[in-house]
Amino acid sequence: MGQGFLQIGLTLCILIAIAPLFGRYIARVFLGARTLLDPIMNPVERIIYVVAGVREKQEMTGWQYARAVLLSNLIMGGAVYLIFEFQGTLPLNPNNFNALSWDLALHTTISFLTNTDQQHYVPETTLSYFSQTAALGFLMFTSAATGLAVGIAFLRGLTGRALGNFYVDLTRAITRILLPISIVGAIALIILGVPQTLLGTEVVTTLEGYTQYIPRGPVASFEIIKQLGENGGGFFATNSAHPFENPNGASNLLEMLAMISIPAALIHTYGIFAKNTKQAWLLFWMVFVIFVVLVGIAANGEYQGNLLVNSALGIEQPNLEGKEVRFGSVLTAFWAVMTTSTMTGAVNGMHDSLMPTGGFCALLNMFLQIVWGGQGTGIAYLLIYVILTVFLTGLMVGRTPEFMGRKIEKREIVLASVVLLIHPIAVLIPSAITLYLPEAIAGITNPVFHGVSQVVYEYTSASANNGSGFEGLVDNSLWWNLSTIPSLLLGRYVPIIAILLLADSMTNKQTVPETPATLKTDTLLFTSITAGVILILGVLTFFPVLALGPIAEGFKIATGS
Repeated sequence: MGQGFLQIGLTLCILIAIAPLFGRYIARVFLGARTLLDPIMNPVERIIYVVAGVREKQEMTGWQYARAVLLSNLIMGGAVYLIFEFQGTLPLNPNNFNALSWDLALHTTISFLTNTDQQHYVPETTLSYFSQTAALGFLMFTSAATGLAVGIAFLRGLTGRALGNFYVDLTRAITRILLPISIVGAIALIILGVPQTLLGTEVVTTLEGYTQYIPRGPVASFEIIKQLGENGGGFFATNSAHPFENPNGASNLLEMLAMISIPAALIHTYGIFAKNTKQAWLLFWMVFVIFVVLVGIAANGEYQGNLLVNSALGIEQPNLEGKEVRFGSVLTAFWAVMTTSTMTGAVNGMHDSLMPTGGFCALLNMFLQIVWGGQGTGIAYLLIYVILTVFLTGLMVGRTPEFMGRKIEKREIVLASVVLLIHPIAVLIPSAITLYLPEAIAGITNPVFHGVSQVVYEYTSASANNGSGFEGLVDNSLWWNLSTIPSLLLGRYVPIIAILLLADSMTNKQTVPETPATLKTDTLLFTSITAGVILILGVLTFFPVLALGPIAEGFKIATGS
């Protein structure tokens, strides 16, 4: 247990140290400043622009940027779907896997296209190496880069700059950030024991004389972009609990830092864009405190264990059900909170086996989507809450709300409301429909309160573009493959469009001079009010399902009923 808490402390200290440095680097990349990679990447990027017909200096409006996102994603999604449908005839298929069913192929394509990576299949017995790398690996880079590009465009708009060019931002996100770090990270994972091979499944005879099949593949390169790009889809069904994906404590630390590094750094990138590092640090510490509190709640719940089990056995022990013994209950709880706060969705234990406090924290993270939030979209959602706080406090004091010298008016509030309201719509409506269906269709394998959490978690994971799940759910069915698709699409593209239009609206506004009555947003008081607005709106919106799920389950265990 002590080692688990030690690694939590070490991870948080490293995060505090690297986040501002990485944030400054990201800012330099997207502000066009010189970086160390310029001599290597400038020629590569020019070739890409010429081949793709991209005009590097051409700026886009909000609608143009959104259309570029949708068109590029449509083309990429269509190509990946065809790879799945013709998998049996394509190369790098040493295990001779056939094509996926149409509904599973459609769900998997949209899931990875939206940076969700929700998996309703067993990867090592379903997908060829070509599908894993050329299809899923490709989407892991492009979907992460898409989110990062949208987040940067939003920061530009809020700070009065032109939104930029989506294709340029997409390219630079890959060539300057995701690809270089992935190369270094993959080499580090190989050194730590993660396999990287194109050889097929190894067949061995055990000491007892039985035949054992050991799947393998190009895991290291897949694993690093899975974490860095907040993708989360595993090369193996057990994801980062599998020793080939996450062999030891060092790889566990590396993968956790990879998943949290970009969303944490983007808060500091915002500070540089806005020329207000003080506010960036205040927002960073606000998110950090919420995150640490949730880690403490989840870890304490797993450390205390299941009271019903402990009383029946007459012992006191942590909740070890669904835990990978190499990491234990504390690090599994830490990972669960981190993977749902960053919208990564990777797991190193079974989320379905978490205590109610752990399930509560995981769900709350995906409801809020700002601790630390999705790839690029996390900083956008955080600043939208800041804008709403400015609007609410402005109403209280009878002033026209202003943010960064620009007035917050009806259009901005409507677009901000769309971003925040589409998530509960995409979660609560399909959850209610599914809970009404017979169990044979709904696939619920747990009774009463935990069964509610199973269903709500699946749609929340889809809409929040997280991808993790309470995997007791029987989700590889026509119902789940198709019913989660609207949540995947709504949770991804509606907020992106609204975010870009909001940024476009802000960048076209005239600035107003600052006066003594102008609301300061870089104060501890305002940051505290922002935290209150976030928690009140997030918790109250989803409180009924939290009460019917993890809260009720927690009371049931506590009372021994």
